[in-house]
Amino acid sequence: MFEFKLPDLGEGIHEGEILKWFVAVGDTIKEDDPLVEVETDKAAVAIPSPTGGKVVSQAGKVGDTVKVGDIIAVIGDGEVEVAEAPAAAPPEVTEEKVEVAPPEKAEVPTAPTPPAPPREGPVPAAPATRRLAREKGVDINLVTPTGPAGRVIPEDVMRFLEVEEAPREFVAPPAKEIPAEEVEKEREAIAEFAAHAASVVPFLEIEPLPDFEQWGPVEKESLRSIRRKVARKMVTSMILIPHVAHLDEADVTLLEEFRKKEKERRTGQPGGRLTLLAFIVKAVTAGLKAAPSFNASLDPFKEEIIYKKFYNIGIAADTGRGLIVPVIKDTDRKSIIQISADIEELANKAREGTLEVSELRGGTFTITNIGPLGGSALLPTINYPEVAILGVGRAQPKPVVRDGQIVIRTILPLTLAFDHRIADGADAARFVTEMARQLSDPNLLLMET
Repeated sequence: MFEFKLPDLGEGIHEGEILKWFVAVGDTIKEDDPLVEVETDKAAVAIPSPTGGKVVSQAGKVGDTVKVGDIIAVIGDGEVEVAEAPAAAPPEVTEEKVEVAPPEKAEVPTAPTPPAPPREGPVPAAPATRRLAREKGVDINLVTPTGPAGRVIPEDVMRFLEVEEAPREFVAPPAKEIPAEEVEKEREAIAEFAAHAASVVPFLEIEPLPDFEQWGPVEKESLRSIRRKVARKMVTSMILIPHVAHLDEADVTLLEEFRKKEKERRTGQPGGRLTLLAFIVKAVTAGLKAAPSFNASLDPFKEEIIYKKFYNIGIAADTGRGLIVPVIKDTDRKSIIQISADIEELANKAREGTLEVSELRGGTFTITNIGPLGGSALLPTINYPEVAILGVGRAQPKPVVRDGQIVIRTILPLTLAFDHRIADGADAARFVTEMARQLSDPNLLLMET
C-alpha cells in the first residue's frame, strides 16, 4: 500500500481545498495520471499520482480543506480487490446500526444512541464539517466517524441528526448552536487581538459584527482559498503602505489605429489578438527602467530598499474564484507580440483554473485593467510587497483641445498608486508623463522600448 500525502505546493502554501477527484475508490490509476485537483490561495493545481495501482481509500470530499503532509489517498499495488478497500465498508455498517436503533430510546434524554465513545484531543474533521455541525446544533464529539483515518464527514453529522431529531427537543435548545465556553473563548480571542491591534495602531478598534439575523434572513459563505488570500494581502497592503495616487491621461489615438491594423494583419498568429494591454506592459517596463524606485520593495525590518534588476509584470485577472495576478516574466527582453501571446495564454489559464504556482510568483509591478469591464478610472491597492500598481481605465473617444481646436481623440485614463515611503509625487508625475508620451506615439514606443 502507498500512502499519498498532499505534497508541498509552493513557498508559503500550507493547505488546499479539494476541488475535484479524478478517480473514485476502487478505480485503477496509472503513474502520473491526474489524481486530485486542489485549490490553494494562489491557484488550482492538478496533482498526478506518483504510483500506479488501485485506489483503496480517499481522505476528504470536494470542498474539504487538507494540509500539506496529510494522507489524502491510499493506493494499492494493483492486485487489491475493491472489496478489500476499507473506505467503502464503514458507511454501510453505520447505516445498519442507525436503522436498527430501538425507537423507544429516542425519548430518553440521556446520551444519544449513535455517539462515538469519548476521544482525547480534537475530533478529526474538515472545517466545512465542523461548520455544518455547529449550524445543525450537533456536538461533533458525539458523532461516530466513518471517514478515512477516523475523520467525521458531513454524512456522519446528517446521520446523527436524523436519529437525534426527536430527542433534541428535550436535550438542547435549538438556539444553542455553539457551546457557551466556545463563544466565551472566541470573545476573549477577539478582545485580545483588538487590544493588541490598538496598542500597535492608535484609534484602531475591532468589534465583533452584530447578529444580522435579528433583522432579516442572511446567507453565509466561508472565506477561503483565493478569496481569503486576497483579503489578507489587501488588509496588509492598506495598513502597512501609505498609499498615494497620481492620475493622468494618455492620448492613444495613433496607437489604437496602429494596433487595429496590426491585429487585423496578424489574425490567427501567436499574440495576434494584440490588445492595448500588451503595449501598456512595454511602456511600463521602459518606465520602470528609468524610475527604479517603482520596481522595488521596502524591507521595514531591515530598513532597506531592495531594487530589482529584473522586470516581471503582474496582470490582475478576475476569475470565478477571486482575483489572481499571473506574472509575465522578463518583459524587458520580450517583444510586444511575445507579451501579447503571454497575456492570452495566462488569461486562458486563469479562467480555466490551470495556472501553475510559478506563474503567480516573482512579480515586481502590477497592472490592473478595468477597461474591458467598464469604468473611467479606479484607485487600485498596491500588491504587497510591491510598491506601485498601475490602474488602467477604458480608452474611449473624448473631446479635447489641440492647437486651440476642439477635436475628438481616444483617451486612456491612468492611475499610479505608489508607496509614499520610497517615492514622492514628483517621481510619480515623471513616471506617468513619460509613459503617456510613449503611448501617444507608436513610433516612440517601438523605438524607445
